[in-house]
Amino acid sequence: MEVTIENQRKIIEIIRSCGAEVRSVQNVESQDGAIAVKPGAANFVTSFDVKVQNTLISRLAALYPQARFFAEEKDNDGSCFKDAYCFVIDPIDGTTNFIHDMKHSAISVALYYDAKPLFGAVYDPYMDEMFHASLGGGAFLNGSPIRVSGRSLDTALMLFGTSPYNRDQYGRETFDRVYNVFMKCADVRRSGSAALDVCYVAGGRVDAYFEDILSPWDFAAGLLILTEAGGMITDYTGDLPKTGEKTSVLCSNKLLHSEMLQLLNK
Repeated sequence: MEVTIENQRKIIEIIRSCGAEVRSVQNVESQDGAIAVKPGAANFVTSFDVKVQNTLISRLAALYPQARFFAEEKDNDGSCFKDAYCFVIDPIDGTTNFIHDMKHSAISVALYYDAKPLFGAVYDPYMDEMFHASLGGGAFLNGSPIRVSGRSLDTALMLFGTSPYNRDQYGRETFDRVYNVFMKCADVRRSGSAALDVCYVAGGRVDAYFEDILSPWDFAAGLLILTEAGGMITDYTGDLPKTGEKTSVLCSNKLLHSEMLQLLNK
């Protein structure tokens, strides 16, 4: 199975059009009924998340009528990956940033077939940066090839996530891990968008990213972009993340992956 160049272009156009809508939103907190709370600590959803997701599903279904959908703002069944096309969607990754007008959020769309990634795209509408990759076709940023860095641990810049919805379970361990990494690398950062974090590793802007627990839509597109850019993604045990399941995630330029695993499990 493959995604034709024409269909890649159409998927990217659909994502870009939704990105324009995200970019146009102002003062989310001031709009009545725009924000709701989901289970978990500080786990928010906005009416714009739902609207963008519905638009993506509608337009992608027209392009792939046989496809199923695994998306953040809907009920999901992991069986949708088996023997079928399945789009994995995060309509606004970095919703808390979006609510606070931080202008660092992304739309993430991946297309799988039988649990294998075929195409992934992550779009930052504020920077107008479209990361995308197809299986065996390389990784790109706005049409130009990208590649992971060649930095070693001592000069590396790291991104991390705080697993905020599960802070009671992972909060203390997260910051213990951050300390261990910080003492060995150049510096650490926290951005608030996992999808963009993975892509920044793919593009060589940073050298690794880790988070104790992520949902599939947070990294489904970035997984292919990273691996096509020469990087590596595993859980904290060193195994490949299981399709459609929550997992710990370590993304790296591959060169320092083993050292990072040791630090995260110290």
